[in-house]
Amino acid sequence: MSTTDLTLDSFESTVTSEGITIVDFWAEWCGPCKMFGPIFEEVSADNPDVTFAKVDTEAEQQLAGSLGIMSIPTVMIFRDGIQLFAQPGALPKGALEDLLTQVRNLNMDEIRSQLAEEGDASAD
Repeated sequence: MSTTDLTLDSFESTVTSEGITIVDFWAEWCGPCKMFGPIFEEVSADNPDVTFAKVDTEAEQQLAGSLGIMSIPTVMIFRDGIQLFAQPGALPKGALEDLLTQVRNLNMDEIRSQLAEEGDASAD
């Protein structure tokens, strides 16, 4: 499966949908982004059940700014609308595959329960 380009208008509906979404924030002038791009594409091809999306931070400055993207590449991973990972820096293929495996193996009911407890605690 190829990657999807996200914009300010499509970002939220994509990352809040059911399943796993991995987002690569990049720019054309970024050397590490150019090195990471083929890795992202290769892992995308090996995992057709996952949404792999890219945000061009030059074209989508408002979106990148609203998400606090300070350096690129930055990878974010969402599952069922919950952000589970965000880290700047190009990842080796094995690290990206390992992250994907970890996200697949998460018990999302437990994650939602933990988030609800944290929300209750901050409301006190």
